[in-house]
Amino acid sequence: MKKSFDIIAIIGKPRDQHAIQTHRELYHWLKSQGKQVFIDDRLQDILSDIPESDFSNLIALGNTADLAIVVGGDGNMLGAARVLSRFDICVIGVNKGNLGFLTDVNPDDFEGTLTEVMNGDYIVEERFLLEAEIHRHGQIKSHNAALNEAVLHPGQVAHMIEFEVYIDDSFAFSQRSDGLIVATPTGSTAYSLSGGGPILSTSMNAISLVPMFPHTLSSRPLVVDGDRRIKLVVSPDNRGTQEVSCDGQISLPVSPGDEIHIYRSPNCLKLIHPKDYSYYHVLRNKLGWSSKLF
Repeated sequence: MKKSFDIIAIIGKPRDQHAIQTHRELYHWLKSQGKQVFIDDRLQDILSDIPESDFSNLIALGNTADLAIVVGGDGNMLGAARVLSRFDICVIGVNKGNLGFLTDVNPDDFEGTLTEVMNGDYIVEERFLLEAEIHRHGQIKSHNAALNEAVLHPGQVAHMIEFEVYIDDSFAFSQRSDGLIVATPTGSTAYSLSGGGPILSTSMNAISLVPMFPHTLSSRPLVVDGDRRIKLVVSPDNRGTQEVSCDGQISLPVSPGDEIHIYRSPNCLKLIHPKDYSYYHVLRNKLGWSSKLF
């Protein structure tokens, strides 16, 4: 049964003040539709004409709202997803960025699309996230979630890293490379794709492992079942510092000898699309694939 959206959150801090007009227009339009509307409190100083009582933080919005409208590019969606996936809230994106793999709605014509969504004409997808944990001497030192990918890579100075890869505690391979991209199907069109990884259908329960500039030509991307637990053991002989980056936004420090555990999160992002959404249309449009021959 489709959810009804009565309490709506507007989320996403724009890169520049000119982009804030979409947030303002959305707020007033939703109010005119009789909806209860709350706005990301990071925008409170910019949207000074909106009552203070209508601003709230992401955690409170996740607890309260039925629908979150994320305004911006995929970066804003990724940041919101890591928090909102913990709650029973649907999320839709208004694209004010560049690529917009995760943000479907045209900001210049949001009224028509969102009216259909409010009337129950939409597609819902569940996108799973990854959990990344840094283990040191048997203890979890840090952790975070990622909708796109968790990436082991050097710190500030580029250098080769030595590490071992285990799948469900079964040794798979060792590697000397600039790092490893561990990506979800959602992330398969992001950093992983730039690294030569495969495009995975978003409905798949799968995780891809993509080596970054490996020291051997026999090293290739590997796709494993999404319920497998991946463990990276960083060589104690590595020099310098390493990091695990979650969606390119959160960095977890890694020391030589640490273990990195990456596995499917119990939380999912409930991403909704307009009813005419097609993943393959998005791929054709964003990646410049050829149109139909006949």
